[in-house]
Amino acid sequence: MSVVSNLPYEWLVGLRYTRAGKRGGRNRFISFIAAISMAGIALGVAALIVVLSVMNGFEKEVTNRMLSVLAHVELFDLRGQMPDWRQQALEARKNPEVVGVAPFAEAQGMLVRGDVLKPAIIRGVLPEMEAQVSDVIKQMRQGSFNALQPGSDNIVLGIELARLLDVKPGEKVTLALADGQPTSAGVMPRMHTFHVVGIFEAGHNQFDSTLAFVHLADAESILNIDAPAGLRLGVADMQQAPQVARELKTAMPGQLYVRDWTMLNATWFAAVQSQKHMMFIILTMIVAVAAFNLVSTLVMTVTDKQADIAILRTLGASPFSIMQIFMIQGALVGVAGTAIGVGLGSLLALNVDVIVPAIEQLLGMKFLSKDIYFISALPSDLRWGDVLRIGGVSVLLAFVATLYPSWRAARVKPAQALRYE
Repeated sequence: MSVVSNLPYEWLVGLRYTRAGKRGGRNRFISFIAAISMAGIALGVAALIVVLSVMNGFEKEVTNRMLSVLAHVELFDLRGQMPDWRQQALEARKNPEVVGVAPFAEAQGMLVRGDVLKPAIIRGVLPEMEAQVSDVIKQMRQGSFNALQPGSDNIVLGIELARLLDVKPGEKVTLALADGQPTSAGVMPRMHTFHVVGIFEAGHNQFDSTLAFVHLADAESILNIDAPAGLRLGVADMQQAPQVARELKTAMPGQLYVRDWTMLNATWFAAVQSQKHMMFIILTMIVAVAAFNLVSTLVMTVTDKQADIAILRTLGASPFSIMQIFMIQGALVGVAGTAIGVGLGSLLALNVDVIVPAIEQLLGMKFLSKDIYFISALPSDLRWGDVLRIGGVSVLLAFVATLYPSWRAARVKPAQALRYE
């Protein structure tokens, strides 16, 4: 209590006006409007935190599923093949961020079974090294990834690609390559038959429906090359992949094209960032509407307290002190609403995995059906940087909302205010 009593009188009066409302119906109504403004700010802030956390969760989940198949960095030899790939792998490992290296070669073609044709990316890898740069071995649903042996003509398919081709382990598929062979009937596509020995599930439809793995030696054979096309690298911190790619580009010998995982899906990541920015702006409008409700609350308070303002002015209070009183009142409402919203939003965002299933069970429905979405659970990734940014914007809007009513209170003339008292 002594701490409060030692505050400047502007704070004491502002605090009193904030909790006023025990005397008279008008004061109670003003306090009710202030409480509604506070609740509006709290709900807007909480909604913004939860929505951004869920969007962050989706972005993180999709990125992780992408990187379970994609490498963090890829190196291509501009000659089309990398005969000295072992030496290049040693050079790449000199970078302290590089934790895994694996050679690869890729071909694009059509997988054929019966009258069904599906486009596919055929990636040649060394099974014993693939675990350094991807999680595909952990994602095997049927068969074994180690069944990919040189010269075996074995292939591992994505689960959706296998479903579309209606093929199971032990059956055969045919690869048709566009760079065909000239015949008397014209250019015919080159055909190669593979034995399906496994099925993997990355959890991302783009890869599950188009990607297939063969042994690197088989890929070199069908591409008519003598060495891998390049190297795939894993780095310790995937966020450092762009920096690592730039460092490798300047440090490694030879004519290399280097790209990181953000370049492979630049359009998707740009779209996600654009959506997050737009969602932040749209939901900030909700907070702004609630914050500017403070304008009407403070205008009503100024009108109701004109006699008090006049008395303070006659006692020597400056116009700036009067402004401070009402700015403090509005700012306290804004800060309290923001604090409640931050607490509520953070609590909801941290417990989305519990709250959403409970709501689904209560309503008897599924928000994210496995038949439609490749993510069946609503993810959430609460980032405290977003929380601080949202809280700061909310408090700033509340402060801006106090300026006009406070300025109007400072312009009250004591003689006019006391004329009819």
